[in-house]
Amino acid sequence: MFCNVVAVNAIVANVRGGIAMYPLPVLHGRHVRLEPLERRHAAGLAEASAVDPSLYRLSPVPQGRAAAAAYIETALALRDAGSAAPLAVLRAGDRTVLGSTRFWDMQRWPWPPDHPRASRGGPDICEIGYTWYTRPAIRTAVNTETKLLMLGYAFGTWEVQAVCFHTDARNERSRRALERIGARFEGVLRAHRLAADGIPRDSARYSITAAEWPAVKNNLEERLAAREELAS
Repeated sequence: MFCNVVAVNAIVANVRGGIAMYPLPVLHGRHVRLEPLERRHAAGLAEASAVDPSLYRLSPVPQGRAAAAAYIETALALRDAGSAAPLAVLRAGDRTVLGSTRFWDMQRWPWPPDHPRASRGGPDICEIGYTWYTRPAIRTAVNTETKLLMLGYAFGTWEVQAVCFHTDARNERSRRALERIGARFEGVLRAHRLAADGIPRDSARYSITAAEWPAVKNNLEERLAAREELAS
């Protein structure tokens, strides 16, 4: 598993009233390749979501090429506003699109000017969300390695204080997946966001702090090794 910063897009974020550029790398693993989401991924996203649309009853996942194109445009607008870093999840071997995910709600804290963290360029906290995969990728090494790569970048490169996750409180599959990776349940935010099915959504909130990251990393690496052993 490694990060490779190649000719890629950048995250633009407001920092102290100015504009800071956060390089957005391509993240490579043995199983997945995480690329900055681009318009060229539309067809792959549409094909990935078409395999089993029933998976996404509680998730905002595009169905069809036009919906995938609109999904990407919305994600790119958030990227350009500095509030998101959308990614396409590709299979490492043949670069087939398996789904999508993103960093978002990246926030800088107002550190005192003389604080050691005041001169850092990265966010202090962020969220990982909008994660979905095609049916064949579920309960494989894909999500484990995706989270390992993204969390490793957030804690290792950006040096964030915490990463949080929100999911529909009704989405038991998503909640169990977050618990398996080691995220800690914080509680339920009532009527937090608009749900994919058009009702006010209660969100289950999970998080991982910088202090917890070493243990979470070990857990993810062990889970990934176990999945690889089963697949061999």
